[in-house]
Amino acid sequence: MAAKFNFQFTSDDRRRPLPHKLLLALGPNESVRHIALKLLSWLLFYRERLQVETEVPDDSIPFVPDLVELGYDLRPLLWIECGDCGTGKLHKLSVKCSACEIWSIKRSPAEAEGLLRAMEKEELRRGRFGVIAFDPEFFDEVCGLVAERNVLHWHRGGFGGEPGIEAPMLQFDLNGLWFDATFQLWRY
Repeated sequence: MAAKFNFQFTSDDRRRPLPHKLLLALGPNESVRHIALKLLSWLLFYRERLQVETEVPDDSIPFVPDLVELGYDLRPLLWIECGDCGTGKLHKLSVKCSACEIWSIKRSPAEAEGLLRAMEKEELRRGRFGVIAFDPEFFDEVCGLVAERNVLHWHRGGFGGEPGIEAPMLQFDLNGLWFDATFQLWRY
């Protein structure tokens, strides 16, 4: 298995001018599934200042996010956790990053619902979190296509409520295969 995955991008979406490429590396105990979650999250949340696995310059935050957008004051504005993430970590993030959007990205609705039940049981702060879950068949197909070198053409996507996008969805071509997929989104 490759340790680094290169993604070259083109885009039809003028509101989302993706950079030419993105390099994602496997961390310890990570798999292609984690790479695919980071890739899909990066596409959905893309912003000019979005960074992958960058340490936050704040000693009170002992975590490294999968994806983060830092403000000009270097405080997190957006924090994204892909795959496994416990409620203890989410609680600490909600306290230490009080002005930050916090998202957890899951492979399936079953995983997302399990996290949401745990968040409710642990009485995490309401109004602080977003959770996204992909269709498992779609997600497995994306994982099967991820190679050391990848070409991705982004057509469009979003969370719903935007012009031309009524419900959460994404459309792209990855290594010659077209995807037109929906995903589920919860706010907690």
